[in-house]
Amino acid sequence: MAESSFQGGVHPDYNKESTSTLAIVEMPLPQKVVVPMQQHIGAPCELLADVEEIGKGCEVKVGQKLGDNKGFVSAPVHAPISGTVTDIGPYNHPLGMKIKAVTIESDGRDEWAENIKPAGQLEDLSPDDIRKIVREAGIVGLGGATFPAHVKLSPPEDKPIDVVIINGAECEPYLTADHRVMLEKAEEIIFGLKAMMKALNASEGIIGVEDNKPDALKQMERLVGEEENIRVCSLPTKYPQGAEKMLIYATTGRVVPAGDLPMEVGIVNHNVGTAVAITRAIKEGKPLVERVLTVTGSGINKPANLQVRLGTLVSEILEYCGGISDYTLKLVIGGPLMGLAQPNADVPVIKGTSGILALTDEDVYLAESSPCIRCAKCVAVCPMNLMPTSIAQAAEHGDFKRAEKLYALDCFECGCCSFICPSKIPLVQWIRIGKNEIMKRKNK
Repeated sequence: MAESSFQGGVHPDYNKESTSTLAIVEMPLPQKVVVPMQQHIGAPCELLADVEEIGKGCEVKVGQKLGDNKGFVSAPVHAPISGTVTDIGPYNHPLGMKIKAVTIESDGRDEWAENIKPAGQLEDLSPDDIRKIVREAGIVGLGGATFPAHVKLSPPEDKPIDVVIINGAECEPYLTADHRVMLEKAEEIIFGLKAMMKALNASEGIIGVEDNKPDALKQMERLVGEEENIRVCSLPTKYPQGAEKMLIYATTGRVVPAGDLPMEVGIVNHNVGTAVAITRAIKEGKPLVERVLTVTGSGINKPANLQVRLGTLVSEILEYCGGISDYTLKLVIGGPLMGLAQPNADVPVIKGTSGILALTDEDVYLAESSPCIRCAKCVAVCPMNLMPTSIAQAAEHGDFKRAEKLYALDCFECGCCSFICPSKIPLVQWIRIGKNEIMKRKNK
């Protein structure tokens, strides 16, 4: 097993101990779900005509398609439970806005749609068959980026892919969902990897796992066994080891040029959860209607790794986990470094929800920012070799042309700069503002 890393990065307290040994538990069916039409990067879904025409009172079954978009960079959404549509309209979204969503009240039967059938044996499926299955199943990147999986499996003809990397790094503190998936669903990960390799005609598969998960490394290595074209790569524990470009460099030594995608160097990355979703779409015909996530933090009374139906409200999940402490200061969807703080728990789980954190004063240090002392620590830890303080200052002063010249768009908002800054300047937040303004101007 090779072991490599990348320049920069940080070593936060990982705080994974409370859930790393907890097996995945399937949460009981939610009383209701709220299914947003936007759960992926790309064009939002449009509600299907047969659902919209009936509207409230429409009966749906598990796996029934609710919304879709003809755009290439998009992914359909499906009903996660069987029941009755009770509302269609704007609803709170984890990204901080209101998005059109379908609310479904459960009938308790969990009845699957009639068209949910296995796709057949992998050896009988063509690359196009696999891509179509993945697309119709609504599968996206489950590591948090939510990029439609079928798009990654459809590179241009002049961009041949020879390596598929499965991301099992899970470098975000607190989160252990991927760790448990590797321990409990390893066979499905391997099958999903083989399906991706076939879809891309790739000659090599790599599974990258941080070395703070020795049991997962051992499990994956055992199952890979004598596979000639699949290997497991042990990675030093460092944040953000699981970021796409960092993982590619650490496992293959290839460098993705600034502004380019991994396909430029012949590589496609996917998360372990995405591999499992692809396996289930092929073997069982099931679309993406559930995912594994971690519920933890010192404010959670009963931490857990849960398999949850998409659309389940965070409030219902917190109640299932024994509620939260009165001392909870922050509720975060995702990890502490790249996740998003929420104003309340009235938001649904979406495809990219990898965790729910309830953080108290034991976890959160609320400090006032002070002027930059020019220490350059943010430059030293930036895995993209950027100058975060200069980009942030340009954005703060409205000089977005300068921010763009400083390669603001290459920042993937890992948060290393904000984490390490002794002046507690919200660097990544300013950079995010700058990126948004740059993209607005480009779109115009």
